[in-house]
Amino acid sequence: MRIGNQEREQAVKALGDHFSQGRLEPDEFEERMTAAYAARTVDDLDRLFDDLPRPAPPTRHPAVPEHPTAAYPIHQAPKRPPGTYDPEAPYGRDPVNGHPYSDRSKVAAGLLQLFIPCGLGRLYTGHIGIGLAQLLLTLFFGIGIIWAFIDGIVILAGRPTDRWGRPLRP
Repeated sequence: MRIGNQEREQAVKALGDHFSQGRLEPDEFEERMTAAYAARTVDDLDRLFDDLPRPAPPTRHPAVPEHPTAAYPIHQAPKRPPGTYDPEAPYGRDPVNGHPYSDRSKVAAGLLQLFIPCGLGRLYTGHIGIGLAQLLLTLFFGIGIIWAFIDGIVILAGRPTDRWGRPLRP
């Protein structure tokens, strides 16, 4: 049976695991890796592993599905009577996925990016690296202004998060 690139890549990864565990010498690993990339059939790949132990088949708990995102429903917020305080979400919860809102505002971050386009909106949301990159590019090259302006539009139109991954308040 013929194989594709995915099977070749899996074989090379398995050979790399054997190499990292000391079962293959560097020259032998390179030779088998080259043969794996040149393999055309399943038999060609199987010959590369004749003298190596086979990996144990992955064990999967029967209750855990193969694709948990498809099997598990969207996170639901705990049911509380309307108007009561939720200590886990002092600023409310996102109605789509139930995640608690950040203490930062989406509108404030977007307007800071649009009207002071040097990365202040990103610094406000806690994305220090992006904010500093925009600031430095603005100071030294001027291109940061364009990046920060477009980023402000993306923040206002999208679903931005703070540095901890919580959605910004609308």
